[in-house]
Amino acid sequence: MNTGSPVAMLGFGQVRHTRLRPVLHAFAYPSYFLMLPLRSLKREAAQAEGEGRKGWRINQPGLLSFFEADHGDGRPVAQGGALAWLDELLQREGIHDATGEAWLHCFPRVLGYTFKPVSFWYCHRAADDQGGALRAIVVEVNNTFGERHCYLLDAPRWGAELRADKVFHVSPFFKVEGHYRFRFMRSQDRCIARIDLCEGDGKGADADEQPVLLQTSLSGRLEALNAQTLRRAFWRYPVMTLGVLVRIHLHAWQLWRKKKLPFFSKPAAPQAFVSRQLSPNPAEPS
Repeated sequence: MNTGSPVAMLGFGQVRHTRLRPVLHAFAYPSYFLMLPLRSLKREAAQAEGEGRKGWRINQPGLLSFFEADHGDGRPVAQGGALAWLDELLQREGIHDATGEAWLHCFPRVLGYTFKPVSFWYCHRAADDQGGALRAIVVEVNNTFGERHCYLLDAPRWGAELRADKVFHVSPFFKVEGHYRFRFMRSQDRCIARIDLCEGDGKGADADEQPVLLQTSLSGRLEALNAQTLRRAFWRYPVMTLGVLVRIHLHAWQLWRKKKLPFFSKPAAPQAFVSRQLSPNPAEPS
């Protein structure tokens, strides 16, 4: 897949969320997200800083900004920032050839505020190694209790399904059990990330028949991040990131008050900060 020249982009699209069990509850709303080639942006940092990034900022306050400390272990730029954390994670997990572009698919800060329920790191091989093919995906999940966990998906392919045990508390209406099914698609001008929560362990001959509890997706059409697209994003959705958190609590209230779903207490966060996909991947031949 040709992702074009490595320039920062905005994705204009939609967040979808469909809860299938034990009651049906669905919503979709317009949204936007950043798609950042962080290695390229690091290399161009001095020039970009001098140009003021045409209205958006990296590690500086602005109407719309990106701070590396919002990701990974929160280390400051002086210690390598989010990219240093990512490279250490991959090396520690035995992935030594994801040295190409690292695209980060995430929500921005808007007016200094952010909440990032999920972010995706698309880690590629070097350009001279299998054409810079996708090598790994890190799914970075935050909950409303200030906790974070990462699911590492090894050797992914665009459009192929990967699975991982659910080990991290997100919603009080689901126990920490079952498994996730991930699927990612990207073209020159579009990106889709889909995560389904399913019952069971995702293994065995009946894995594909294990019921789906929840379907979620974040998709959008990609455009260059510049003054024009920034203004469009900000003025269409001036409180977008605050709205994410408001909607989470609004729908939680509806599930509890109107649809009578029981709460499940939050368990302790998993001891390991990173968990890996089910192996071998049941959706792929061994």
